[in-house]
Amino acid sequence: MTTPNLLDSIRAVKENERIASESYLAASNEINNPIGKQIFLELSKFEQYHLKKLTELEKSLEESGLFINYEGREFPLPPKFEIKASEDPKNKSVITIISQAIELEKQAEKVYTNMAARILDPRGHSMFSRLAEEEHQHYKILREAYWTVTNLGTWKWVAL
Repeated sequence: MTTPNLLDSIRAVKENERIASESYLAASNEINNPIGKQIFLELSKFEQYHLKKLTELEKSLEESGLFINYEGREFPLPPKFEIKASEDPKNKSVITIISQAIELEKQAEKVYTNMAARILDPRGHSMFSRLAEEEHQHYKILREAYWTVTNLGTWKWVAL
């Protein structure tokens, strides 16, 4: 991948991360359930972290042409409790919010996987592979939330 194309791609995924972070923050404000609220707040923070690291990468590539070391970030351990989803009067909109978030995470994982496949630099390849893995972890957390809310009628946040 040539540097101008790479920088354009980085700028595009930075915008995606900004939008995802804002969407998750808005979702946390729409959901009354404490577990659901916490999941979306953590997702918002995680996407802000990605945005920060992508900005650092963009700057490094512009200034020196070098990739940065990306140490990644672990999703915090979930609390050990569950709350009935029926306590949330917006249950149907919650399912819609979770579904939209699942789609965002699937798209982000695909973009980062494609970017990693096109980057020969080991640090760059590693960074985008790790970003894809982190987005996949978010997808799994949201998929589990969707399943528990729709099938068990409870918000559960399980460690995956």
